[in-house]
Amino acid sequence: MHRRRTLAALAALTLLASMISVGPAAVLAAPAGVTSHIPKAGTGGPDTGDIPSGDGNATDAEFPGQLDGEEGVDPYGGIIDRSLSTGHVSNGLSANSGKKGKASPTFVTGFEGLNHYQQRYTRGGNQFSLEPPDQGLCVGNGYVVEPVNDVINIFNKSGQSVLPDNTATNIVTGFPRNVNHAVDLNSFFGYPPAINRTTGVRGQFVTDPSCLYDAATQRFFLVVLTLETTPGGAFTTVNHLDLAVSQTSNPTGGWNIYRIDVTNDGSPGNTGGPCPCLGDYPHIGADANGFYITTNAYPWGPGSFDGAQLYAFSKAQLAAGAASVTMVHIDTTGMVNATSPVAQVEPGFTVWPAQSPGTNSFDTSAGGTEYFLSSNAGEEAAGTAFNGTSTNLITWKLTNTSSLNSASPALNLSNKVLTVGQYGIPPKQQQPGSGTAPTADVPQGTCINDTTTSTLAGVGCWRLLFVVEPAHTEVISRPDSNDTRMQQVMYANGKLWGALDTALTVGGTNRAGIEWFIVNPVVGKIVMQGYLGAAGYDLTYPAIGVTASGRGVMAFTATGNSLNPSAAFASIDAVSGVGAWDVVNGGTGAAQDDGFTSYKSQVGNPPRTRWGDYGAAAVDGNSVWIASEYIAHACTYTDWGGPFFTGGTGDNLLGTCGGASHGPGSRSALANWSTRISQYVP
Repeated sequence: MHRRRTLAALAALTLLASMISVGPAAVLAAPAGVTSHIPKAGTGGPDTGDIPSGDGNATDAEFPGQLDGEEGVDPYGGIIDRSLSTGHVSNGLSANSGKKGKASPTFVTGFEGLNHYQQRYTRGGNQFSLEPPDQGLCVGNGYVVEPVNDVINIFNKSGQSVLPDNTATNIVTGFPRNVNHAVDLNSFFGYPPAINRTTGVRGQFVTDPSCLYDAATQRFFLVVLTLETTPGGAFTTVNHLDLAVSQTSNPTGGWNIYRIDVTNDGSPGNTGGPCPCLGDYPHIGADANGFYITTNAYPWGPGSFDGAQLYAFSKAQLAAGAASVTMVHIDTTGMVNATSPVAQVEPGFTVWPAQSPGTNSFDTSAGGTEYFLSSNAGEEAAGTAFNGTSTNLITWKLTNTSSLNSASPALNLSNKVLTVGQYGIPPKQQQPGSGTAPTADVPQGTCINDTTTSTLAGVGCWRLLFVVEPAHTEVISRPDSNDTRMQQVMYANGKLWGALDTALTVGGTNRAGIEWFIVNPVVGKIVMQGYLGAAGYDLTYPAIGVTASGRGVMAFTATGNSLNPSAAFASIDAVSGVGAWDVVNGGTGAAQDDGFTSYKSQVGNPPRTRWGDYGAAAVDGNSVWIASEYIAHACTYTDWGGPFFTGGTGDNLLGTCGGASHGPGSRSALANWSTRISQYVP
């Protein structure tokens, strides 16, 4: 039986608009960038690393940064918040309610991807409980690769895992655990377990996975942010981007690994602070010549934001597995001449690189061009002028990318500020019962409030989770709706495609919705833009995939007054804009979110129910694959408690709902998220 102590947890974080005028181009000179050479650090791949032997009871820690004591270490705000704008909600722009119905993309197949049970109990259970999953997805050569926090699986296009079955060796509390062949990301990158439950020693903390299949080189790329820790679990402030590149077009084989130290990358602005910094929220893209990673640099100590950072690599060198690859680092601090919310010079924030479908959709002009999109309503960009809203969309252009293949790359980064429809920080999502006491279908919340059930730990279910009695006042939560940062960006059919979260007033109520953009980046002009929202619903964490012919699908999570968190989609193209939305086939939520970040007794008051932090879309030929977080399974309070409730039966792991056969379970005691992967032909 595992008990959790009171802790300070490290909570793992259409209406067409008419305004299409172009704002002034940012003419501030971009820094030339710093060129360096990154040596290959070794190899890795989807094979489970060493599993510690022993009884596995040396530590009850469930979260990175937690100590085995009455209190954990102080959490680091950059990891928890992922935003300086948390808590600020804008008034919604009035928008028509989007139609909910059968949309035009043709459904091909879909299946449940990774879930929290698989994440927590892979590698013999030497993992932490993590929220949110941070959705990665890349598809090519017949494979569907899905990394999330903090586990990876590789499927065929029918949804079967193609990795070796590791059930027999994956022993947790005396029984083999079926995690559908999934492998922890610490193993993938050659690290020791996230936590050794026999000794209590902590390994590296891996987070924020993203992946991309590049059809031109026939290689898979996978990026994570890795934080170094002491054996006792304290963060050292050293952090690096780990970039893995498949050695062939088969992702089940070997991968080459490059590590990029980002600890000292960032320029203090008016409100920023000196490094060491955290290279947060890495995201990736590629053009004909380069592979690109961007991050948001937050000072580890006092300060707020130190600018978005851009890392450009020779794609050919990475694909060849070169012993050393050329990299150019550019800091975007002071590069944006914003016009909203006020006229001022700002840093880039969440400057998301574009991905392109196929092999012929890249822009080869100006020596090769890679595009990016960003927004600036967040406090990171707006600084003291922050009011939670903006009408600026920033388009970025990196030219002469072919020089990345030379000994002395000469890149030029510029941006243009466009005026778009207003967007602002959305309210939290609603799910059925939000704000009311948990019911038996929300078992963790019910357990925290329970003072009467007889358990193996005594009277009151709360004793199964805590040593010190918490307040019994938990309610069904409102999941996080992100801020207004840019989400996944595509360059396809000569256009840039992107979307972000925003407040929308639909049906007379302020809800979470989506603003989307289609841009001609060559002339710096909005082709189309609009909003997607629906009365009684919240739509969050959009991700757009567009084929070479310009037909696309936008994925997102949909929740509502009567809709549990579900995986949803809508069509998008440059003629009709965004079409009617619907829940994906098989993606209807089965229960409310019941994760540990929902409860103040777990993470502090007020809690922030982590969701997202992003969805994903991947183009494969004429298909668009999409993936979003949702709640795939229901679990009753009785099944959640199992034999831990006096007279109960079931799994000897609390909260898995795995039954007497010991799984596979649908969740853990502390979280119930899943991911949904779907293939559509738009």
